[in-house]
Amino acid sequence: MRVLFFDSNEVLLHLLPNGFYDGGHDIMVVPAESEERVRQVISGFQPDVVLTYGWGNEQLPEKLCWIRACTREVGIPHVYWSVEDPTFLDNFVKPVVLTHGQPDFVFTICEESVQEYAKLGIPAAPLDWGFQPSIHRPLPPISKYDVSIAVVANSYHWVLGQYDIDYRMESMRVLIQPLLEQGIRIDFWGKGWEGMKPFLGQDIPADWLHGQLSYLECNKVYSSAKIVIGLQNFLTQMTQRTYEILGSGGFLITSDTPAVRKVFTPWRDLVVSSTPEETLFLVDYYLRHPQHRDTIRTQGQMAVQKNHSYRERADYILRVLREKGILKQEGTV
Repeated sequence: MRVLFFDSNEVLLHLLPNGFYDGGHDIMVVPAESEERVRQVISGFQPDVVLTYGWGNEQLPEKLCWIRACTREVGIPHVYWSVEDPTFLDNFVKPVVLTHGQPDFVFTICEESVQEYAKLGIPAAPLDWGFQPSIHRPLPPISKYDVSIAVVANSYHWVLGQYDIDYRMESMRVLIQPLLEQGIRIDFWGKGWEGMKPFLGQDIPADWLHGQLSYLECNKVYSSAKIVIGLQNFLTQMTQRTYEILGSGGFLITSDTPAVRKVFTPWRDLVVSSTPEETLFLVDYYLRHPQHRDTIRTQGQMAVQKNHSYRERADYILRVLREKGILKQEGTV
């Protein structure tokens, strides 16, 4: 199977493309620089399917039109993975991707959004985040990341209250705010935490803030920190980092949501909290019981390794596309 990705996103290009590569498929990942370049790449590589995803340079209206025109000229399906659902479904995916790109099939991280696409006459299926073993893997602890409690995330204070990610604030209220109120140090990697006083009620000390971290460096924190706090944005779906922290051998404390419990088993694969008081208890307990942390971090890594790698996500994509008639069944001409 030849799979062509039009992509220049420095995070996402490491995920699904690697999953297809690990599955033995021929892949090519290139930016959509011009309509002529898009046509040249398709003509030279002769892919069986073209994949795009997310919200980046390749999702500009002009570039989506190039991809749509060039794939239709040669009868190759264009498949889009929507990782911005449901937050930006109405104000980005529908007016931009669906209007200009007109993909033949959509995968979405939000299962509820499948019905939204169906109403528009667009075939769709759910596709969750996963982990990439070559990136999200355990490492020996590294001294500068060997902290008691770590958060690796952007604060998104610039969109809190504006878009439908209100549960993220609740997740912070339960997982982060009680620790700050008690003066318990959290080391933060990511953008925007210096602007969180209006939401968390106090400034975070400057020496707790470490700024942005390269995506390929994140597993060093996950592997080194004693506890990693993972925020959730919705009750019904998990964040990308949930899988990546566990795949990296991190000990994860996250929000107690139906989505987390649907995939993972609390107290075996990870630890969940429902209240600020519970968070304080859990942090204190697990900092004092490293052997219990190590047991859970090992079991959490095993849980994601079972069936949540991007190779398995790639296998699922091809299976669904064949079942839906977007791709020919194996063995047919």
